[in-house]
Amino acid sequence: MTVARRSLHRVAVAATLAAALSCTEAAGTETPTGPATLLFEENFEDTGLPSRGWYDNNTWLLSTAEHADGSTSSSQYRFLPGAITATVGGTQRHKFAATPSVYLSYWVKYSANWVGSGHPYHPHEFYLLTNLDSDYEGPSQTWMTAYVEQVYQNGGQPILSIQDNKAINTSSGSLPNNLVGVTDNRSTSGCNGVVEQNILSECFINGSTWYNRKLLMGPVVFQPGAGAGYKSNWNHVEAYFQLNTVANGVAQANGVMQYWFNGAVVLDRHDILFRTAARTTMAFNQLIIGPYIGDGSPVDQSFWIDNLRVATGRLP
Repeated sequence: MTVARRSLHRVAVAATLAAALSCTEAAGTETPTGPATLLFEENFEDTGLPSRGWYDNNTWLLSTAEHADGSTSSSQYRFLPGAITATVGGTQRHKFAATPSVYLSYWVKYSANWVGSGHPYHPHEFYLLTNLDSDYEGPSQTWMTAYVEQVYQNGGQPILSIQDNKAINTSSGSLPNNLVGVTDNRSTSGCNGVVEQNILSECFINGSTWYNRKLLMGPVVFQPGAGAGYKSNWNHVEAYFQLNTVANGVAQANGVMQYWFNGAVVLDRHDILFRTAARTTMAFNQLIIGPYIGDGSPVDQSFWIDNLRVATGRLP
């Protein structure tokens, strides 16, 4: 499904949650085993984060009251009522060696009153950018951004998504315009068509800027009540992205998107097209923590992250 205007976008997402759930059922196999390289890790134990490679916004709120087992503090993100960003401010960034595959692992806890945005979209949480964009690029308008987040509607559903707005071809006809099989000078995430089956995609104009994305959404894993997976317990999230290959000048739809919750695989697709043959040098090289609720937070709420690791593949 592709949505053509921002005014339709939110209604369409709300109306297609069930379809999005079914989109994730076409699972592949587990990530191939093999040596994975740890790119960096952050345990949020002290305020020396700039010395460990963090930059841009280096305001941190470290909590000693909330932390994962074996830790002494975590990074807190508190939204005040009506706030678009957390009290710490904007994007906290960390570069890493460019890689075609990236694995993100972290522990997360949400406040007991957590309701997210109150809508079937947002907040954004983690972003992964590539070497085709600058060190300070805005994450919403890039050659490609991958997102790891959850949307909360009486329970939290994981979302993995990508947008490649800079790649949208606006010169070959009115958008949305399916250019699959016509040219590699195109996006892969909605406005110029998608090659994947059973995946939710969007294309809309926001002001004068076109935006597109495609996403996978899982079932409720962050539970609203006490017990296994309770949102206000410490839960372990893992996500993995592997760029598709390009063979003989032809992009292959064999990229990977995976998500694990407390060790159980929730999303698992091996048919993703991240890039066309026009961008063979693309590689992941930047992580952003940038919690964002576009309509403003409906309540005073927080979440905490701890024991974050970034690697080239899934770690034990």
